Amino acid sequence: MPAEAREEIGPELRRLGRSLFERRNDVISRVERLNRQGRLQLDPAAHRSIARVISVSTEAVARWMSGEGADTAREVGREAAMIFGQLAIQRAAPLHEITKRALRWRDATWEVLTEIGATEQLPDEVLRQARRMLQRSLDVTLVRLCEAFEGERTSVDGVLERRQAELEFMATHDPLTGLPNRTLILDRADQLLARARREHLQCAALFIDLDGFKAINDSLGHRAGDELLRAVAARLASTIREADALGRLGGDEFVILAEGVALAAGPELVAERILDALAQPFALPQAHNGRVTLTASIGIATGDRSGAADLLRDADIAMYRAKLEGKNRYMLFEAGMQDAVHTRMALEMDVREAVANHEFYVAYQPMFDLDGLTPVRMEALLRWRRTAGESVGPDTFIPVLEESGLISDVGRWVLRQTCLQCAHWREQGHTIGVAVNVSAVQLETDRFIDDVAAALGESLLDPRALTIEITETALMRDAEQTAKRLRAIKALGVRLSIDDFGTGYSSLAYLQRFPVDELKIDRSFVSQLAECEDGDALIRTFVQLGKSLAIETIAEGIENQEQLSHLRAEHCDVGQGFLFAKPLAAGECRQFLEAWGAGSGSSLKVPARSNPRSPAA
Repeated sequence: MPAEAREEIGPELRRLGRSLFERRNDVISRVERLNRQGRLQLDPAAHRSIARVISVSTEAVARWMSGEGADTAREVGREAAMIFGQLAIQRAAPLHEITKRALRWRDATWEVLTEIGATEQLPDEVLRQARRMLQRSLDVTLVRLCEAFEGERTSVDGVLERRQAELEFMATHDPLTGLPNRTLILDRADQLLARARREHLQCAALFIDLDGFKAINDSLGHRAGDELLRAVAARLASTIREADALGRLGGDEFVILAEGVALAAGPELVAERILDALAQPFALPQAHNGRVTLTASIGIATGDRSGAADLLRDADIAMYRAKLEGKNRYMLFEAGMQDAVHTRMALEMDVREAVANHEFYVAYQPMFDLDGLTPVRMEALLRWRRTAGESVGPDTFIPVLEESGLISDVGRWVLRQTCLQCAHWREQGHTIGVAVNVSAVQLETDRFIDDVAAALGESLLDPRALTIEITETALMRDAEQTAKRLRAIKALGVRLSIDDFGTGYSSLAYLQRFPVDELKIDRSFVSQLAECEDGDALIRTFVQLGKSLAIETIAEGIENQEQLSHLRAEHCDVGQGFLFAKPLAAGECRQFLEAWGAGSGSSLKVPARSNPRSPAA
């Protein structure tokens, strides 16, 4: 309350203030009655905060009128404004609804003051003076409410800006090693080719694939594998010039872009230097004797190409030939190396035959609510087992299905089978949902909307039980048309999830553009938990981002109790991984759900939830 706004307190005004103090509960009950008549009802916590503001504000005005001074009202106004501001910025209540409640308090207080004035036959001037004091108290509260809200909003905007910068970095860099990812490497390769043409320089791409890395990963675990990949990245960085570019394309694949002076003695010298560097043992505590030795196969493509993709493709073909020649070597790309293409064509023929022979089937991996650790959904996973019994990994056949166009028919079958299976489980009394991965190819036509509607109609499955998972890359292939189709799918009542979040574009803008319900955090981020502070920070960023946008967060690849504890501490909503269950056949899922419902489905230790951390932490 400004000093110039102070009122001279007379005996009648003091009497009025004392009477208001005695009837402060009457003011509170009237405000609550007015609030109940409003359209928006607040949750219990917000309601209690509002009631606290009404109580202290009424008491403060009464004490001011009774002669205790304006300082009391000023301090209470500050407290009321801070509570209101926190409610607004935390989205516990919209700003306009908080303002309405402040105005209702003024009106209710004035009603009581008017009744007191009539009962005690106070002069009109005393009531006018009281009304001015009441209005000034409200004015100060509203001004400070705006100040508090603006301060909180500025703070949140700063946090979001930092997160946006983090996400933009992650969109172009590999989260595990910090190296440029495929997106950025392709851009730099295009620049390399343009500079080489302009300045008549020699340029080359060296495609590096570690030999036998899968065996190390399988025997020592993903944590050891990730640690080894970081060590490889550091060693590769030490072998190149500062002007050259090093990136990780994914898995155990790296690429080096070199030009000019670096190639003066030939790209072969660069490759030999890389092989020599990798030949030195790596320290790895999980390995026998704490050391592991690696080799690599390197493919080299030199000279001009029409684009970066062609340069990397040829280097990739040369690398594959180096694998065939015995590994731990390098090969220069030659036109005759198209054998790899022929191999790919043979695989496509096998895939087409597998579709015709019904060799594909659907497995399901349970997804759990991390609060109560109960199964809430089953993720449908496409699998291929050849007639002879040999299993083929999805990383091998999914790209072939997409490139051949078969993915649309197979995806339609998966969607239908999954919805029918989920409806069957629910008929058996299991309140469970399903998630189905969708390829970018399926999203290229409106036919997919009809496919979803047909699967729901045939199975009679509640649309809310179906979640469609789309990768970030698929979302952005044709953003405008994809957004249109996703809105149509959303109108059916289906949930939408972004799969492998953080490994693609990672833009706040597209999260607001598409009707997304969930963010599925890629397993590469989960694997970093408890290993480094960055791992915790990334998960915290994703979870807080989801909460700020009212989007659920899901963590995949949970393999141990420590990861589960970290995710629960950060209040991640849903999780899945081998810690809970491996992918199951449809028949096994019923047994799994019944065993879990009976309390014998898991030996998980349930870590206690901790207080949520500040988004700015």
